[in-house]
Amino acid sequence: MKNSLVLIVALEDELDQGILSSHIPIIYSGIGKINATIATFKAIKEYDPSLIINFGTVGKITPHLNGLIQIGAVVQRDMIAEPLAPRGSVPFSKKPDQLRSIASGYVCGTGDSFVTTQDLWLIQKGIDVVDMELFAIASVAHEHQVDWVSYKFISDDANESSGHEWTKQVSQGQSLFLEKLQMHLEQT
Repeated sequence: MKNSLVLIVALEDELDQGILSSHIPIIYSGIGKINATIATFKAIKEYDPSLIINFGTVGKITPHLNGLIQIGAVVQRDMIAEPLAPRGSVPFSKKPDQLRSIASGYVCGTGDSFVTTQDLWLIQKGIDVVDMELFAIASVAHEHQVDWVSYKFISDDANESSGHEWTKQVSQGQSLFLEKLQMHLEQT
């Protein structure tokens, strides 16, 4: 079934399906890159979208960021195969190490870990926020030539308090995201 857009969100706690119009497909991927990869493949197969919109929560690396932000590019922060390739790069692969959204914005680093300590590599590479799904979503979209955009709500400071902060903040970005979603719907 052809749909112009599909939403991919990790958890229902981040975006309640009950507040969305029933004609907007929403896929809950679950946490992590493998779950996000599977969910994105299924979404493309089932809905054949021209645009994937991702929404979720992130920890911030860049201190001044708050609220809802738009992501312009994403990298894999936990691809560490040194000495075969530098961190963030897949050895022996011609696929891009950084994937760009159709929109401008901040840089997200995706990995299968909750960031709870400072990581100088993230700062050196100019990574603004960290999540656990976006690189997988963007990779599958790129492979299938589907445009993507991502909005992330900053839920925590990516430090030792992250788990507690995230639990309190996980659902707080929903209304801000709905405003952005409405803008996309008006453009289609």
